[in-house]
Amino acid sequence: MSDRLETVAALGDRVERDVPLGPLTTYRVGGAAALFMTVESEDDLTALRAAVSSTGVDVLVVGKGSNLLVADEGFDGLALVLGDAFQDIAIEDATVTAGGAAALPVVARRTASAGLTGFEWAVGVPGSIGGAVRMNAGGHGSDMAATLARVRVVDLATGDDGWMAASTLALGYRSSSIAPTQVVVAAELALAKGDRQRAEAEIAEIVRWRRENQPGGQNAGSVFTNPEGDSAGRLIDEAGCKGLRVGSAAVSEKHANFFIADPDGRANDVRALMRVVRDRVHDAVGIWLEPETRLVGFESNPEAEVES
Repeated sequence: MSDRLETVAALGDRVERDVPLGPLTTYRVGGAAALFMTVESEDDLTALRAAVSSTGVDVLVVGKGSNLLVADEGFDGLALVLGDAFQDIAIEDATVTAGGAAALPVVARRTASAGLTGFEWAVGVPGSIGGAVRMNAGGHGSDMAATLARVRVVDLATGDDGWMAASTLALGYRSSSIAPTQVVVAAELALAKGDRQRAEAEIAEIVRWRRENQPGGQNAGSVFTNPEGDSAGRLIDEAGCKGLRVGSAAVSEKHANFFIADPDGRANDVRALMRVVRDRVHDAVGIWLEPETRLVGFESNPEAEVES
């Protein structure tokens, strides 16, 4: 408690207490953050760096919450989101600089409208630029690593602030070296000049495909990463898990790698469903699925339960 109190004292009225995080995620379930801050300016970033580095308080960067499941017990630390000041998108020739809070679909449409190609895939991903860098988000045959040139990262623990080349981020399949205390403030994309109509047509096709093949409702997209050479959704379906329910959470009948939370449901039910599905897939085909969903506030996580 002392660290949290020191953080509040350092940041003053910028910080709120006991803010529900569920409404800030696409699952729309889960508990509250002990402390919460919306970073509205560079001055806020500076104050935040001083407070976190001096207290060592745990930090959670929420982003758009599209890949996040927060335990019903909540997060006993400081959660933050980047505000509107970090949503700007600047285009110069084929170079695009986007703020960490910029929404991926907005960046995809803006770049296509400018006759640039290489980022159309992002129109169907309801995340932010910062979150996409952290997990190397991707889809439709591409990912952030394909066009990411460099990022501006502020490390709240060390106070470091600067631009880093994409090659230094260890970008892998849905992974990077970005740490919990590092905030992706902006990213620079190197796209290619192309045909505006073709780029916009590709975006329309991606939107159509996703509507036809992926469910709506309260979900966070793919729950598990795809094993090499296979599909997590196919394996979950093969294990007979489509429609499987645990409490207020169920496996989608439309796409088996999407789990749907009921309105006013429980995050702990979603996590329990993850464990059941993971066990059933292992029993059926001998493969331990790895979670793509970021789990926050739970006592343990599926990665720690792998039996090898």
